[in-house]
Amino acid sequence: MYPESEPHQEGMLDVGDGNLVHWEAHGDPAGKPALVVHGGPGAGCRPGHARVFDPARYRVVLLDQRGCGRSTPHASDPATDMGANTTDHLVADIERLRVHLGIERWLLYGGSWGSTLSLAYAERHPHRVTEIVISAVTTTRRSEIAWLYGGAARFFPEAWERFREGAGPGAGSDLIAAYARLTAHPDPAVRERAAADWCAWEDAVVSMETDGSGGAGTPYGGRPGAARLALARICAHYFAHGAWLEEGALLRDAHRLAGIPGILLHGRLDLGSPPVTAWELSRAWPDAELVVVDGSGHLGDAASRARVVAALDRFAAR
Repeated sequence: MYPESEPHQEGMLDVGDGNLVHWEAHGDPAGKPALVVHGGPGAGCRPGHARVFDPARYRVVLLDQRGCGRSTPHASDPATDMGANTTDHLVADIERLRVHLGIERWLLYGGSWGSTLSLAYAERHPHRVTEIVISAVTTTRRSEIAWLYGGAARFFPEAWERFREGAGPGAGSDLIAAYARLTAHPDPAVRERAAADWCAWEDAVVSMETDGSGGAGTPYGGRPGAARLALARICAHYFAHGAWLEEGALLRDAHRLAGIPGILLHGRLDLGSPPVTAWELSRAWPDAELVVVDGSGHLGDAASRARVVAALDRFAAR
């Protein structure tokens, strides 16, 4: 990966509904425009996200989506209205940022939820996208959500029992909706416990992965308190509503991506989002190249990161 860099430009963009989203730009101001579409939803960006881009050839824009990172208001505050935080809102925010920065077209790079949001944006604004590089491919179908918060339990029954108990006795079968309520509870102790339980399940799902340093650790639960709460609240909010996407819509409408080169990178051992979604997308999008990385999982490892860098280096000259 390339060295870490300081942003040469940053700001807070008013996107309406009382929301200001934080953005920053790295690399060459005259370079090829690219947008990092972070995951979660609600994970926020960090400066290291720009390290997969050659700073001498790219103008890399990082955006904190509504409610997370340095954007305001923050979802960790229970008073923050989540009604104006939907997939449609995020797609509109990306387009508003593109216009604000005077960018005609840009490359999209993201992973996990970032792949869903990249696809949603590109299918609505294909003439604004030059290429797409996505990893840990998801389309956030309800069937995919049901796998992550149910099907994967067969591999981690102890962690699943704790997750289920954390939703409370009145949760019934709709655990995600229960966590959406708990992470917005007026009692901070209830909110913090719900966020910890949510992130503990997320950490369990990636616990068998390794990045060469001995294990995945706690990439979700190890976040600072406000960031952890925002992540859990936004995730539960989006997944309780199927991300406001018609089931299978992103695969159905992949034909709108015709002419846009894409590289889909997916770990063979990704238990959170098994490779079948990436394979289905590659079948529906003829201009996409699927690369399955054996031994890698949802978080990626050195081999998968090297593939990302190689893909972005390849597209830098286009």
